[in-house]
Amino acid sequence: MPKFIFAYHGGTVPSDPAEIERVIGLWNDWYAEMGDRLIDDGGPCGKSWTVSASGVVESGGANPLAGYTTVEVANQNEANELAKGCPILHDSSGSVEVCEIHEV
Repeated sequence: MPKFIFAYHGGTVPSDPAEIERVIGLWNDWYAEMGDRLIDDGGPCGKSWTVSASGVVESGGANPLAGYTTVEVANQNEANELAKGCPILHDSSGSVEVCEIHEV
């Protein structure tokens, strides 16, 4: 069965401890709903750097990675539907990029 990466972009990190706990609960609930389709719950990402042939830049580009998750589902459509439940989408600035991991 194919594997997919959910790459998270945008979103905000709450500062209020009660709100942090609420948001963590949303993520944990979503992970539980995925059941055995969840392969790696990944996690949030810190500041990113871009490495290219011309050097290293302290920047993740225009839309830096905020986090990731890996799932195993039957096809792209199922992965897209699963991603629609992602808590980062509750924040109007968040999005999920869904891409298949190709076996080599």
